[in-house]
Amino acid sequence: MSTSPSSSASAGTAPIAWANHMTAALGVSDFDRSIAWYRDVLGFELIYKLDDWGWAELRSPMADVNVGIGQTENLEPRGGATLTFGVVDIDAARASLEAHDVRFDGETTEVPGMVRLATFYDPDGNTFMLAQRLAEREPRG
Repeated sequence: MSTSPSSSASAGTAPIAWANHMTAALGVSDFDRSIAWYRDVLGFELIYKLDDWGWAELRSPMADVNVGIGQTENLEPRGGATLTFGVVDIDAARASLEAHDVRFDGETTEVPGMVRLATFYDPDGNTFMLAQRLAEREPRG
């Protein structure tokens, strides 16, 4: 029995046609405060805001990667994904965030020869990470 990705297509199921964009949806407790935080602290651009729906979408500096925020009355973090943003200079990026009193989870760590990482939080405790690659990855082939 074949387990290759093409085996599901031959069984009558079409592969997913990805559209090359992503929006990460996050719950927030204070809609306007969060829009301001993502705009002013992270430098995201407000794309649109739907007050009646309690939803807004912001463009990150990365092509076709957006963050959607939704007003929620009861935030109940249960884990989930950590959005990890690549940066050129992690020390400079961290200093910029710390100047806005952004809370970090400990010191910047390093996987020797690969990457430096720093975990931080938005005002509602959503987890994010900065990542600075130290070496380019080998091409897959």
